[in-house]
Amino acid sequence: MGLFLLKRFATFVATLAVASVLVFAVLELLPGNAAEVILGDTATPEAVAALQAKLGLDRPPLQRYLDWVGGWLQGRSADSISYGSPTAELIAERLRVTLPLAVMAMALTVVLAIGLGLYAASHHNRAGDIGVMAASQLGVAVPNFWFAMLLILVFAVKLQWVSAGGFPGWTEDEGGSPAEALAALLLPALSLALVQAAILARVTRSAVLEVMREDYVRTARAKGLSRRQALWRHVLRNAMIPVLTISGLQFANLVTGTIVVENVFVLPGIGRLVFQAISNRDLVVVRDVVMLLAAVVVLVNFVVDVLYAIVDPRLRRADA
Repeated sequence: MGLFLLKRFATFVATLAVASVLVFAVLELLPGNAAEVILGDTATPEAVAALQAKLGLDRPPLQRYLDWVGGWLQGRSADSISYGSPTAELIAERLRVTLPLAVMAMALTVVLAIGLGLYAASHHNRAGDIGVMAASQLGVAVPNFWFAMLLILVFAVKLQWVSAGGFPGWTEDEGGSPAEALAALLLPALSLALVQAAILARVTRSAVLEVMREDYVRTARAKGLSRRQALWRHVLRNAMIPVLTISGLQFANLVTGTIVVENVFVLPGIGRLVFQAISNRDLVVVRDVVMLLAAVVVLVNFVVDVLYAIVDPRLRRADA
């Protein structure tokens, strides 16, 4: 197990290093001078030169890259051009909305998908199976921002159960409470979860059906176990490997994919920060947010690899 984790961790670090190089290089390859892009065409040469010095653009690219990475490793980040604050503080503040939203959406996704996938597999080729597959196909085809607008129309406009947008905050000092904050995140989380649950339900159904055809499951049934007992004791765990794969990728997609939904519901999360940074031509914030999202994807894949080894010990032995 130790060798397996060491190899996976080395891959994690190497992938993160390559991602940082790519993120930095993409902004370096932008046409024109970055300071001119930020200030616009009407900027004076003096203003451009001052911003170049502030951003360190007058130094060699390799030195700027090492300063950027070294600063993050030491817990320091550059100051945002438009906000005047360190990007780490801006990102940390917005993650207080985005991370709970992604976790809530993932929890809804897992509950809906595994429940529907197991139900469809246990009712294979019957009405329940056909209904779940038809609904999941619709969920895959419809984008989450459409679900977001539909949920606002039904629950906020027509029924008026919740607010159509905005975020009250987590504490009384911010003007809200944990209950109010979770209520504000419920519809955005549901709009994200419906699409992801549709995908995961299909994967769960296929994985369960494949395992149910294995010899050891038929042997368990022949020994007297009911279909439900065989499903919970023998099938579910062995069917979890492909489900874990998709779940890990989905959580990374939920964190990175909240951008559109956060703007639909006017939530002050990472998505709003990226849109505002792009509008303000704040490339410092854009670079750090993109690097953070890339790191989330790499980290989630590392966690999924570790969970693989826990669920299926054969993967550890094969990698040793």
